[in-house]
Amino acid sequence: MNQPLAYVHPGAKIAKNVVIEPFTTVHNNVQIGQGSWIGSNVTIMEGARIGKNVSIFPGAVISAIPQDKKFDDEDTITEIGDNTTIRECVTINRGTKDRDKTVIGDDCWIMAYSHIAHDCIVGSKCIFSNNSTLAGHITVGDHVVLAGMTAVQQFCSIGKHAFITGGSLVRKDVPPYVKAAREPLSYVGINSIGLRRRGFSTEKIREVQNIYRILYQRNYNNSQAVAIIEAEMEATPERDEILEFIKGSQRGIMKGYFTT
Repeated sequence: MNQPLAYVHPGAKIAKNVVIEPFTTVHNNVQIGQGSWIGSNVTIMEGARIGKNVSIFPGAVISAIPQDKKFDDEDTITEIGDNTTIRECVTINRGTKDRDKTVIGDDCWIMAYSHIAHDCIVGSKCIFSNNSTLAGHITVGDHVVLAGMTAVQQFCSIGKHAFITGGSLVRKDVPPYVKAAREPLSYVGINSIGLRRRGFSTEKIREVQNIYRILYQRNYNNSQAVAIIEAEMEATPERDEILEFIKGSQRGIMKGYFTT
């Protein structure tokens, strides 16, 4: 595929209707799906797997090798889902032998100057505002919103539908459906506005609120709260997802807000 003033390696697999603007470089072992637009001065390196109708703005670098001294030139990839937008100067590194890939889901908005490190798995319909930073090995669920200049420590997990306020430092796992704010990062309520926008009923939102009242507002430790939630709350997909997240947390979940 020949583009004026752009370099596309002969080994790259580019759909016929992809637009690649001048001064962009596409390396070997790259795949780009139908309808995608690649702006000027983008660098797409080996191992990139870019879906359909993806927009990548100038200055972005996709699938560079990890910033990890343990990396030994493993054969790894970066996956970008369909309909995702990647804004100016975003950097997304490919995986290591830990997970073999870095993944961004469908319909995501990754805003300017964000960084997504090796072995991150990001769900669909996520929004990362400007300068959001993910260290390596992070898992992010669907519909997560990171406000500007949020930084997430390696190996953390963020549950579905969570909202994290701008300038936050995420050092612990953030459970599903919550709002997180303050320093140190703490539970400040559930993401009720986001849930309503996504069609959750008032009854379902109230159910989630009641679960987190037990967890964060009644002075139980996590084990006690989990036992009470299991005993007193009806089993639903949302309840079970929250409990599974808490039980599976490797770093421990963030604390509730308290005054000093």
